[in-house]
Amino acid sequence: MVRIALDPTPYNDTVHLLDFPDLVARLGYAHLQLTPNPDFGRHFHYPKLDDEMIATLKKRAADAGVEITSILPVQRFSWPDEPQREAAVRNMRRYIEVAAELGVPVVNTEFSGRPEREEESEAAFYRSMEELVPVLEREGITLNIDPHPDDFVEDGLEAWRIIRGLNTRAVGFVYVAAHTFHYGDRADTLLPEIGDRLGAVYTADSFDHTRSNGLRFITNPPGNAVRVHQHLAIGDGDVDWSALFATLRATGYLDRPDALIVSNVFAEDERADEVSRTQLDRIRTLWEGA
Repeated sequence: MVRIALDPTPYNDTVHLLDFPDLVARLGYAHLQLTPNPDFGRHFHYPKLDDEMIATLKKRAADAGVEITSILPVQRFSWPDEPQREAAVRNMRRYIEVAAELGVPVVNTEFSGRPEREEESEAAFYRSMEELVPVLEREGITLNIDPHPDDFVEDGLEAWRIIRGLNTRAVGFVYVAAHTFHYGDRADTLLPEIGDRLGAVYTADSFDHTRSNGLRFITNPPGNAVRVHQHLAIGDGDVDWSALFATLRATGYLDRPDALIVSNVFAEDERADEVSRTQLDRIRTLWEGA
């Protein structure tokens, strides 16, 4: 059966990093994706784990019967300004080493460039990958990337082209359902093209910001360069979940032994336990029905 992992971001303020394995086990999950956290490492910062904490975290996960499937650091390795890019490469290199020390084969992340400096950001991305791909290959780690809203590339197909241009199987694609409408809302054609380079699927819902003549969300003044999306519980937005899972089945993703689906709802912290359990049930139902 496909691995279903919990993103514990809603618990960052109330649960210690070392307690995450017990938390996800209590919620019914057998898998955990580590995401930015004060004790793990915040967005754009160097990881904060030492050897002792890594060993303790591995033991806590084993004791809880929980597999750490992946880690999610967010670093500016596509940043068009060199000091930030250099820091991001340094940070990401250490995160890759941490993943290897944890026995985790997957690092999921974002491009983290700037849309108003698209050409420079793409060049920075390839420059960073020249440094990071050898580290990935040495450690046996796969890096999967999401074209996040407000990145230098948001369209899913164009993002896949950029990843494909690296000409390495050490880098793949993360499909984030909450970003569907920024990707171009074309999972049925995008996912077959990505094929076995799809490394993870995140499940949270979102509203289609392109509906109602682009007035689904109104910001003032008109023309603001904002990217509005949500990470809602499955069924609370506009994502066509049946179609998405049917495509995942048709492409063979749901039958892969390494298939990873991550629940990452961020809008319901006050009901995090309830939502996390419901997400698990809904993902299982969608997987079984696809």
